[in-house]
Amino acid sequence: MFEIGDKVVYPMHGAGIIVGTESKEILGEMREYFVLQVTKKNIKVLLPVDNLENTGLRSIVSEKEADEAISFFSEVGEDDNNNWNKRYRDNMDKLKSGQIKEVCYVVKTLLLRDKKKALSNAERKVLSNAKSVLLSEIETVKNITTPEAEKLLGL
Repeated sequence: MFEIGDKVVYPMHGAGIIVGTESKEILGEMREYFVLQVTKKNIKVLLPVDNLENTGLRSIVSEKEADEAISFFSEVGEDDNNNWNKRYRDNMDKLKSGQIKEVCYVVKTLLLRDKKKALSNAERKVLSNAKSVLLSEIETVKNITTPEAEKLLGL
């Protein structure tokens, strides 16, 4: 279970810190929520304490796992799927998983595709979001700035 002060990753939003709890009545039901301060987006998200397993919330990776993800990022090659609709759905599924290597895969394959042929607006948004999520976790784990995280990833 998570506690106030824990550094976590919330899929599609990135790294953040649980800064507190709040009780709220929604649809006539009183529930307890964790308050997550998402670092890169400067937003707060309420996550139901009794249903965290369905939110995808997870602890940030260790420094070793971050280093493995950075190595993995450098090894990822092109995605040969030319059906943009399927590729988009697959990439969204990877992002929603919240797993750092899945996010690395999305960022790297879209960057490589963008070098060959301009991305659609939808894929450009996916790339932007995925980059933000990936960078936020690397920055949080390694306690570095965005430019330093970009340099580590070779962006």
